[in-house]
Amino acid sequence: MPNDLYKTLIQALHDRLGDRAGTYALPPPVFVTVQGEFVRLDLDAGLLTARFPVLDGYLNPYHSMQGIMIAAAVDNTLGPLSMLVAPPNVTLRLEMTYSRPAPAEIGYILVEAKRVEREGRWLRFQATVRDPEEQRLARRKATHWIID
Repeated sequence: MPNDLYKTLIQALHDRLGDRAGTYALPPPVFVTVQGEFVRLDLDAGLLTARFPVLDGYLNPYHSMQGIMIAAAVDNTLGPLSMLVAPPNVTLRLEMTYSRPAPAEIGYILVEAKRVEREGRWLRFQATVRDPEEQRLARRKATHWIID
């Protein structure tokens, strides 16, 4: 069930996009599928944090969350943030660095995404993936291009 922050974020996306909101799937079906939950939003700082469960279906042979599922969690946090802080944009380049595994026992991961800068039509973002104990599991740098 969506929490208040989720509803606030979806409403903010609708407000930001105006008449174009109907052309986008909000919330994105993939966010619902991966069972994401928004936990913190600070638009002034360009910051969004979301939590994602470590589900059995996401595990690799080592009983840790598959790297691509961690990357999907990051995408599902950076994407909404990018729509909130800038006109519609697309990812041009990304760099994902993994530090340690996300074993099934941790239950969930937290993704904190932040807008680093905007220079003309270029946007730069960073994201950090942490476990419930605040240990860094991965980080990502992304460059987006504003398409409007």
